[in-house]
Order: sequence, then structure tokens, then C-alpha cells
Amino acid sequence: MSMSDPISAMITIIRNGQMVNKSYVCTDMSNTKESILKVLKDEGYINDYEVKEMENNKKRLKIKLKYFQGKPVISNIKRISKPSLRIYKSKNKLPKVLGGLGVAIVSTSKGVMTADTAKNQNCGGEIICTVE
Repeated sequence: MSMSDPISAMITIIRNGQMVNKSYVCTDMSNTKESILKVLKDEGYINDYEVKEMENNKKRLKIKLKYFQGKPVISNIKRISKPSLRIYKSKNKLPKVLGGLGVAIVSTSKGVMTADTAKNQNCGGEIICTVE
């Protein structure tokens, strides 16, 4: 069975892993997923991630989840743009999440970044997900 939305699958894996207090979760490797995880790490939502080499030249991402006082740092992560409905916004219409306390992850022509970084670099793009 093929996945129609691998990014949504990764977000669900992270959400489910935090619900049962796992220290890490694993998912299939892709460059887009790695870029999203880099943003999550830079913003302090996950501890770290690493690319694991498997047999047959396959790669997997090992995501080390982050907790504070026994609770997950990510309280809510939601997929916005889906394969069935892509959501694009110009630089002036990029969303603020929780009044600036959360982040929106945006895929732009300059790479995957937060909405604030995209505004500073004068580019809009596809809103991948929001994290609170």
C-alpha cells in the first residue's frame, strides 16, 4: 500500500509517539521530511534527529522526542496543506500561530523554513504545518 501523504504520516508518528512517552520514533527518509525536522530542531520542538542507513541502501529517520516536566514540548502539530488541497500564502498573509508562540512551517523557493523567517526573506509559499 502506498502512502498518499508521507509528511502527514510523519506528523502522526510524532504525535502518537509523544502520546505514549516514547523517547524516539522512526520514519522513512525523504529530503522534505529532513528539512521539516531541521526546523523543528532549530525551534526547540525535538531534541535531535539522525539518518540511519539500513540494508538495501534504504534510509530511515530516527526522531528523538523532547519532553519538559514529563509533558511533550509539542502540544499540537497539525498538517495544513495536503495533497488534495494545497494551501499557498504570500509573504503578507503567512499565519501567526498562538500569537507568535508557535510556528508555521512553510516550503518556499528558498527551502523549508518558519513563517517568520520567510517573511524576513520576502517570500511566501506552501504552509506545510503548524506547531504549538
